Amino acid sequence: MFSREQFIADLRASLTERSRKAMREVVARAVQDRTALLRGIGAMEQPGAVVLHRAPELTVLHVVWSPGQITLPHNHMLSAVIGMYDGREDNLFWRRLANPDKFQIEVAGGEALGTGDTCILGRDIIHSVVNPLARMSGAIHVYDGDFFAVERSMWDPDTLIEAPYDLATVSKGAIFTE
Repeated sequence: MFSREQFIADLRASLTERSRKAMREVVARAVQDRTALLRGIGAMEQPGAVVLHRAPELTVLHVVWSPGQITLPHNHMLSAVIGMYDGREDNLFWRRLANPDKFQIEVAGGEALGTGDTCILGRDIIHSVVNPLARMSGAIHVYDGDFFAVERSMWDPDTLIEAPYDLATVSKGAIFTE
């Protein structure tokens, strides 16, 4: 039985760990039972993100990607744990180029997450996300800070040059609600 309150309490308790492995374990347990999870957090009929919890030390988002949705490369400046409860989320990882005058990035790898998968993203990770499916995909995104208060960057898809982060641009119109 999934309890949203217990989930948040367990995530908050995991923040005391030196690594994000404990947080990943909490998220992994939650995404293993899609039905119970959605009963506890509510199903989303449209793509977007719902804030399940927001505090200075922890943000929890319920994210639903539209079919074929792609985000621009961006960073979070926070550690994150992603847990897929339905569908796919393909992450393309990027690294900064050696030339500090250009503020550009290059591809550095990737990881495909399917239903039931989780991953940890470090504070310095730059990534872009693709839902490669012809249907919506759902995930829980957990950040070890206030996702909406941190200054971060995004990169232009054509030039791969860094710019200040703009949630509406990165999300391509995804709706964030509390």
